[in-house]
Amino acid sequence: MTPISPGRSRTAVLASAVCVLLVTGMGLTGCSEEADPNEGTNGVGRLSAAEIQKRTRTAARSVDTVRLHGNVVTSGRTYTLDMRLKPEGGIGSVTAGGQTFRLLKVGDELFLKADAEFWGQAEGGAGRDDAEGGGDGASDAAAAGKLAEKYVKVPAGDPSYKKFTGFTDKDVLLDGLLTLHGALATDGHHEQGGVRTVRITGDKGSGGTLDVSLEGKPYPLRLVRAGKAGTLTFSAWGTDFALEQPAEDETLDYGGQLPTS
Repeated sequence: MTPISPGRSRTAVLASAVCVLLVTGMGLTGCSEEADPNEGTNGVGRLSAAEIQKRTRTAARSVDTVRLHGNVVTSGRTYTLDMRLKPEGGIGSVTAGGQTFRLLKVGDELFLKADAEFWGQAEGGAGRDDAEGGGDGASDAAAAGKLAEKYVKVPAGDPSYKKFTGFTDKDVLLDGLLTLHGALATDGHHEQGGVRTVRITGDKGSGGTLDVSLEGKPYPLRLVRAGKAGTLTFSAWGTDFALEQPAEDETLDYGGQLPTS
């Protein structure tokens, strides 16, 4: 026989006794105990949607580190992210247009690491002839080869710096993401990665949805952005990771503006 905790046993016996009295004394045909979905949780499931959003933002700011992965659509382009972030910067991978590259930000310095194919396309067509690529294929390939698999320092004045820094700044990124648009409402209890959640929505889902943990701190766990602008999951809250400048022999200072695809 499976042991039952004393507190739970007394509660169950009392409920059964009441059930028996109701059935036998009042001619009822059945009785069931309705479970409270918020029992044993952190309690945010009992709050209003606005208060849940407020508390999940506070929880997200209360720890230094997080991992986020999924996709973000911005300016009509889809970026697939797998980033680990902390106040000093972040590290991870970004995929866009079929090309994957690494991002590393330490302090104010941002580095991008990619293969020769990525840089070849960015340079304007490594390996393509002049009519198609608009340049010298051999020189493009040589330039791409020098950049390949190096941590290329992105100049602060380069357009890419502002764009990619947004993927590596924890507080700025989360403040922008954890905003639902329109009237807020709760949308029941769910589960994300084996963790019980409560879901809040903006404008019945068209303004985005956010699953918030019901276990431990009310961290955001899954976000569906408004306007089909991407879906992200959040994990490893408060789990530290190493963040260091790349070795000198792995680093290349491009100097001027980076080539763009």
